[in-house]
Parts: sequence; structure tokens; C-alpha cells
Amino acid sequence: MEKKQGGFFSALKHEVARGLSPGKSRRSKSADMDAQPPRGGGGGGEVLTAVMEGPDACGAERGERKEGWGRWVRGQLTRAAAPPTAGEGGRRSDLRLLLGVMGAPLAPVHVCASEPLPHLSVKDTPIETSSAQYILQQYIAASGGQTLLKSIKSTYTSGTTRMSALEFQTAGGKVVRNRRSSGKAAEAGRFVIWSMQPEMWYIELALGGSKVHAGSNGRIVWRHTPWLGAHAAKGPVRPLRRALQGLDPLTTAIMFSDAICIGEKKVNTEDCFVLKLCTDSQTLKSRSTASSAEIIRHVAFGYFSQRTGLLIKLEDSHLTRSNGSNGSESVYWETNINTEIGEYKNVDGVLVGHKGKSKVSLMRFGEVALSQRVTRMEEIWEIDEVAFNVKGVGNDCFIPPRDLKAAICGEESRELESRDLKSWDLKGGICGEESRELESRDLKSWDLKGGSLGKKGGKVRDDWRVED
Repeated sequence: MEKKQGGFFSALKHEVARGLSPGKSRRSKSADMDAQPPRGGGGGGEVLTAVMEGPDACGAERGERKEGWGRWVRGQLTRAAAPPTAGEGGRRSDLRLLLGVMGAPLAPVHVCASEPLPHLSVKDTPIETSSAQYILQQYIAASGGQTLLKSIKSTYTSGTTRMSALEFQTAGGKVVRNRRSSGKAAEAGRFVIWSMQPEMWYIELALGGSKVHAGSNGRIVWRHTPWLGAHAAKGPVRPLRRALQGLDPLTTAIMFSDAICIGEKKVNTEDCFVLKLCTDSQTLKSRSTASSAEIIRHVAFGYFSQRTGLLIKLEDSHLTRSNGSNGSESVYWETNINTEIGEYKNVDGVLVGHKGKSKVSLMRFGEVALSQRVTRMEEIWEIDEVAFNVKGVGNDCFIPPRDLKAAICGEESRELESRDLKSWDLKGGICGEESRELESRDLKSWDLKGGSLGKKGGKVRDDWRVED
């Protein structure tokens, strides 16, 4: 069994002694300031380096803060006043692009690990569906077995990453290669992932002096970036895509339970079965925003080795239409992520992928041909440490940020207020109709009574006249 024991548990013991948890560490400013940078081949339990809430364009060292708070503030103001150079601006935009696209993408559909896998059935089942179910059962067996995988209630993962924006292609076919994408110039970073059943997870990824963190408490999925702050994802709760890259076999198998087998394909030197999963229209509609963006399609492909049964490649394609403002044309964004997974290792009986490479192409196009652009990015990631059923992980580790909760409460209050107003308007309309109907009935009854009385009065008068 290949597993590092000392690093994680010694660091975890130190963190527990300090009374920290994933949730508390991100809420405590002092804890972030006291965190030490991880060692080069460090264990998974080490806390991420304290980073600024924004790209550190000048690459300042952390030792400057020891010179005194006032001097540090003056230095920051001086830097803010100085105009950034072209290289600094390019690096800052690259960081935003890398973290925004590859930092914390989500899976295409909602997945609940407590749901049972579909029973393998051949009778009255299309061959594409039954083949996919058989492939997934082989995948579960190769990864460690369903009984063992269902016994995992929480997971801790740490690793390293190197991201780079490789090239930019314009509509005219001109390719501009990024000089910072080769060699040591690629942005290096670290990430940690905590997860707990059901449907709770938290990721923190630090890259090039910036940090993105995202999570799910089982009810909402949120993400926080230095340039956008905290915001919630629309649609159902979905798992982290990074967890599907050989880290969570059970969630991966359940996600592909509605997939079909579309054939075979060779990946490098491995013969693979290919499963295709299409997101249903209801999920796409719930993830769309009527006024600004519409999710047109989201398709995922899983490549499972015929020799080992393991997942060795994951692809997904995501197409979004951004509605133009003030009558301008709509813009389409297509994101393709291609991830190869390798070097599976046994961790407590579960085979976990420890290395991989992701290639991303981000295409922007519209009705005008000159508006087409293609950006290509790459990430090389490696898992340092994995631990299952970690003690001390609870619901408080996955609490959303405070400003996100305030925004959600504001949206809910406005929605409830709108519903109340609509219900009051409806009630007022009903009451008004009822009052008008009653008034009309009263008038008719009074007219009817008046008419009958008038007839009786006429007869009486006639009788009087006869008597006279």
C-alpha cells in the first residue's frame, strides 16, 4: 500500500490541537496569517499559504508584513498608485482566466451518493444502456467494491497543480502563444478538498498569489473569487468535477448511471469503452438565467479501460449563449475540458488516480465572423495525499460565507414579498369581483322586490277606485 502516513496525521493532530477546521480556518483571519507555506513535497494536512484577496501582481514576499502595519499599508498604497506594466496586466488576466475556468468547475448533473446503482438488466433494456450498466459495475469492482466505497463518509485530499494559458487564436487564424506558459513560467499552486456525505464538499485552491474557494453544504453550491466575491451557482447541487478525476469512484459511477455506451476508442495505448451522458433539459433550464445567459447543452464522456476497468479519461463540453444587451448580438461560449487520469494507487483498499493532465479550450463566437476567438489552457495536477473517514469533519466545515447568506436571504425575502403582493392582488381581485357580484345581486333583488310591490300597489289602487 502506497500511502504517506506521517505528514497528514501529524498535521491533522496539530490542527485539532489548535481547534481549527476547514470552515473555521477560512473564517479566521488570524489563522490564515499564521499559516506556514507548504513544503515542497509536503503532506496533505498542511494548511495553504496565506494569500492576499487578489492577485499580487508585483510578487511581493510575505516577509514585508513583518516590517510594521503602517509601513506595509503605505507600501500597498504606493503600489496601487503606480500604473501596472503590460506584463503585470497580462499575468493578472491569465490568473483570472485560469482560476475562473479550471479552478472549481462542476459536474454536469446532480449526483446523490446515497442513491443505489441501477440493477443490471438485459430484458427490455436497450443494448446501449445495459452495456453502460455492466461497464459501471466493472468500474466499481475495480475501484474497491461497492461495500467499501459506501462505507466512506468523509474524504480529505491535497495536491499540487501547474496551470498555464497556452495560446490565443483570433478569427483570422492568427495564433498568439503565451510566453509565460512554458517551463518555470507556468503558475504553480496547491489545493485541498474536503468532502462529506451527503453532497457536501469544500475546495480551496491557491495559485500565483490568488485564491479561489468553493463549496456545497448540501443545499446550495457557492464560489468565491477575489474579483467577484461570493456567489451561488444556479440549478441543483452538483459535485465538484475535480472529484470525478479518479478521486470519488462511487460518485462518478452514479453520475454515469443514466449514460449510454456509444462504442470503443483507443486512448494513448489503452482500448476503452466510451460512455456518454447528456444533461436533461430541466436541469439546463434551472441553471440558465432568462435575462443574461442560457445553458444550451452540457455533455460528458467517460473513457473506461477494457483492461483494468478504471476511468482513464473524462471529457465534457459546455455550450452557453450570452444574451446581448441593448439589442446587441448574442455571444456563444463553448468550454471543452479533456482530462487524462493515471497512476492509480491503493489507498485503504480504494484505487485513486494520483496524476493527470487537463486540456481546456474556451471558444467565443457570435453571428459576426470576426468575433470568434479560441483560448487554450492546460493544467498538470498531482495528488499528494488522500485520507478517508477523517474524524472531526462535520456540517460546520461546509458553511457558506456570510455575505453569500445575506444575499440569499435578500433574494428569498424579495421573492416572498413578490409572492405576497401577487397573492394580495389576487385576493383583492377576488374580493372586488365578489363585492361587485353581491352588489349586483342586491340591486336585482331590490328591483325585483320593488317591481312586485309596485304591481301589488296598482291592484290596491284599482280596488280603491272600484269601491269609490
